[in-house]
Amino acid sequence: MKQNLFVYNTLTRKKEKFEPLNPPFAGMYVCGPTVYSDVHMGNCRTYISFDLIFRYLLKLGYQVRYVRNVTDAGHLEGDGGDEGEDKISKKAKISRLEPMEIVQKYTVGFHDVMQIFNLLPPSIEPAATGHIIEQIELVQDILDKGYAYVVNGSVYFDVEKYNQTQDYGILNGRNLEDMLNNTRALGGQHEKRGKLDFALWIKAKPEHLMKWPSPWSIGFPGWHLECSAMSNKYLGSQFDIHGGGIDLMPTHHTNEIAQNVAACGKNPATYWIHTNMLTVNGQKMSKSLGNSFLPHELFTGEHSILSKGYSPMTARFFMLQAHYRSTLDFSNEAMEASEKGFKRLMNAFSLVDGLKSSAATEIEIQPLFDK
Repeated sequence: MKQNLFVYNTLTRKKEKFEPLNPPFAGMYVCGPTVYSDVHMGNCRTYISFDLIFRYLLKLGYQVRYVRNVTDAGHLEGDGGDEGEDKISKKAKISRLEPMEIVQKYTVGFHDVMQIFNLLPPSIEPAATGHIIEQIELVQDILDKGYAYVVNGSVYFDVEKYNQTQDYGILNGRNLEDMLNNTRALGGQHEKRGKLDFALWIKAKPEHLMKWPSPWSIGFPGWHLECSAMSNKYLGSQFDIHGGGIDLMPTHHTNEIAQNVAACGKNPATYWIHTNMLTVNGQKMSKSLGNSFLPHELFTGEHSILSKGYSPMTARFFMLQAHYRSTLDFSNEAMEASEKGFKRLMNAFSLVDGLKSSAATEIEIQPLFDK
């Protein structure tokens, strides 16, 4: 009999007993990186936290399918994902490279950092550009159900129509009126029926580098759509755990739920798990504040905010000491304390291993003396 596991479910705002849909199998989807720049420490905290969850589920005896995607197209600069330029295309233009060169460089870099932090690889790591057909099919399903509309080659999700029969704010805990009153106008607003409507498919401008044919236009998928299509393909229309950083909850994950309910009639995940932010000396990590550093800078100490470098396992130990739902504050003092704590832990393991070896030797030798 498996040990009971309780998780905090963002969807219900309470701790619940983990009961997978199809035991002993468990499905988990975690939103992966947008590969246009180096993975930062806040991202690392999220993936390290879900690596621990993945390992613990395996330890409990579950057969886990862990899916973590790579966003290599469709993520625009605006927070809502419908405005600005594609992040990867913009980096490619600045660097005078093909978009897929940018994707390759930063995907390899992401994998290198995950390996340095000793993360297990996911069971499946799908890329958005490899699932354009699935995304087009999902858009058509949502159109057929009457929850989307086409304007000038772009397809938008009709939030207010959806909210007539469903609760659009079920995950973020906000009502539609509040969201309408406190949401700024996003890109393509002149084409949208409602202020909160978001793009499922975007007609590409002539200068856009990454685009594909669809029934509506030459264009590209919306950022929110990608995760819905890939989680559906590899975990089904409903699975056990959906995870990611807390910053994804208000919009990205809210829109994922709406897409899945509109197309499939059900919330995609039973349990929604979110990790909190990594701060530095009580402040949010930000390039403008000069307190943002990358993993390799942490390891070498080559950043003005760092007093020295710290090993990857010290950093992992530091991040796993705090609950994943709590804000974790970085400081040199905290890292030095973690370094000492990690050394004590490793010394304890060495001592236990030594005792085991001594006991095994005694067991092997004793029969000789009995003779």
